Amino acid sequence: MAGNQSLRAANKAKQDEFYTQLDDISNELKHYHEHFRGKVVFCNCDDPYESNFFKYFALNFNSLGLKRLIATCYDGSPVMGNELLLFGSTGGSPVNGNGRAARTPKTAYKVEISEVDDYNGDGAVNLADVAYLLRNDKNVLSVLKGDDVPGSDGKIYGPGDFRSKECVELLKQADIVCTNPPFSLFREYVAQLMKYEKKFLIIGNQNNVTYKEIFPLLMQNKIWLGYHYGGQKFEVPLDFEKDNTYIEKGKKYAKFGNICWFTNLDHTRRHDTIDLFKPYNPSEYKQYDNYDAIDIPAIANIPCDYDGAMGVPITFLCNYNPDQFEILGITDRGNEYGLKTKEYTKTDTPKYGDLNRRGAIWVNGELKSTFAKLLIRRRR
Repeated sequence: MAGNQSLRAANKAKQDEFYTQLDDISNELKHYHEHFRGKVVFCNCDDPYESNFFKYFALNFNSLGLKRLIATCYDGSPVMGNELLLFGSTGGSPVNGNGRAARTPKTAYKVEISEVDDYNGDGAVNLADVAYLLRNDKNVLSVLKGDDVPGSDGKIYGPGDFRSKECVELLKQADIVCTNPPFSLFREYVAQLMKYEKKFLIIGNQNNVTYKEIFPLLMQNKIWLGYHYGGQKFEVPLDFEKDNTYIEKGKKYAKFGNICWFTNLDHTRRHDTIDLFKPYNPSEYKQYDNYDAIDIPAIANIPCDYDGAMGVPITFLCNYNPDQFEILGITDRGNEYGLKTKEYTKTDTPKYGDLNRRGAIWVNGELKSTFAKLLIRRRR
């Protein structure tokens, strides 16, 4: 798909300015409300000028029962639409109640909210109330400075970078992290969350599930996919040039078809049982030539009475119930999971390189390489 190609290109080019739509956030977050009461939420890739994650949590601060909301941004953003207009209609330099922390474009800063009340008396809690609080001492807006000296990895990170010492200290205070992290730094971002043992709900590319740093976490049920998956649109900078973009009301958007949520917060869909009806018939299911497993072309074809290993499409993770199945491995990795039964050589076939990368099946007398497949087994 053109959209998927654009997403991979964006990842490679480190074009990470993709702004999630409020409807997509709301539709996913409504399945996790019970996890947020009394918690500190950290949105560490979110400029309140543009971030709908910040907007969602600010507007739902009381209904979710949040203890505190923290948001940080990295040196501003090229999407300077000032959609939220927290600091007035000009998009200029806001100043809080003490005249501190004036925010100008391209300045990294943090916002900490611990109270949201109906200060303007209009009967509803809205962004105007949040703006009022940011101009007073109830909440805090301050500029981030970044690292002065190299850290343990020998690197210096700029203001607002999620890897900077300032942002790591904020991360330590948080209970749940919720954001759309940079596509190009997804591995590093998740590694940090796991290091500090944080609960999280973040957006990523479905292809991330095959990463060698991510797949073991999915296999061990340390992380899983969220409630929704599939196509989403994102606001992007006006100079973002790909064939899946379009202009709407003066803003540019890009559509992607392979987006999903990654989380370690439980949700009801994760416990839905996949209904299986098709009985196993050896003549209908091909056995891999190089794996001790049968090949399943689609989730609907998973047999209801087969107890051995099966190779299923990666999209199986969207319906994965850990009480019904266990994940044994993936055909996209050497033999680290111990299910591979054969390695091909040039003597065997000129296509030995492709065949060794994935599962191989016989089709009309010729060995064919399949797509990467998850290796699963029914729990007995």
